[in-house]
Amino acid sequence: MDAVKTKAFRVPQGHEVDLDRWPTRVEPFYDSKKKYKKILEEHVERLRAAQHLLYAQESRAVLLIFQGMDAAGKDGAIAHVMSGVNPQGCEVSSFKQPTAEELRHDFLWRAVCRLPGRGRIGIFNRSYYEDVLIARVHPELLEAQHLGGGRVEDGSIWHERFHSIRELESHLGRNGTVIVKFFLHVSPEEQRQRLLERVDDPRKNWKLTRSDVEERALWPQYQRAYAEALTATSTSEAPWYVVPADDKPNARLIVSQVVADTLDSLDLHYPEVDGKQRRELKKVKALLS
Repeated sequence: MDAVKTKAFRVPQGHEVDLDRWPTRVEPFYDSKKKYKKILEEHVERLRAAQHLLYAQESRAVLLIFQGMDAAGKDGAIAHVMSGVNPQGCEVSSFKQPTAEELRHDFLWRAVCRLPGRGRIGIFNRSYYEDVLIARVHPELLEAQHLGGGRVEDGSIWHERFHSIRELESHLGRNGTVIVKFFLHVSPEEQRQRLLERVDDPRKNWKLTRSDVEERALWPQYQRAYAEALTATSTSEAPWYVVPADDKPNARLIVSQVVADTLDSLDLHYPEVDGKQRRELKKVKALLS
């Protein structure tokens, strides 16, 4: 598996996305469970080494965004792909229903507060994109934001928010944050099977609520919302990857390959010391001898 194969899942800037034309399952990049584990371990090792350099160099930050329908595999992808990363240089943030404090600010505020600093990897399990996805399918959620001005009624709010997202991501890119976004693309039937597993497996009962099942009736609306968001916000500096997610191991290999390639592209290296620092190190060595 190499970088060329992952390019097929990247949404080109300006490309109009029709999710019906994007597969939820592709030919696997592994031919056995043993092979899957071997490839994933190789990717994780690359990530571990690159993250160490990122942390030491402290000049760039990486933000990974995961979106998808319920049971698309976001939690599992994050857990498996980032299993070898030092927790000291990585932080996962999950975004659920906004709090009263968050609703008093613009829709990007709560995410901006959790952006990774230089030298760190930030992972958003859902993100500010919820405000152009679930809020679009359920516009009544916007009432608590007291927006006014008729922007919700005429639909202009969505174009405004897409513009704000592009501007934020462009700003972050100019200031050293590399952004990669993953939409885990699962089929309705595969989601149904996974939700049933949550019913049948006592260890997964806590993951399932009635609303998860009720949201399935809104599948077409969510697909349209996702398609428009991907179309409007996939850019060369902050691309979206539509990852076929019906096969969980394959999805994890695609995600780990993209993340590893992204980190490798940053030309990371250990900081070089100047003459003054080198002389200081000699003094420190003498004290320790």
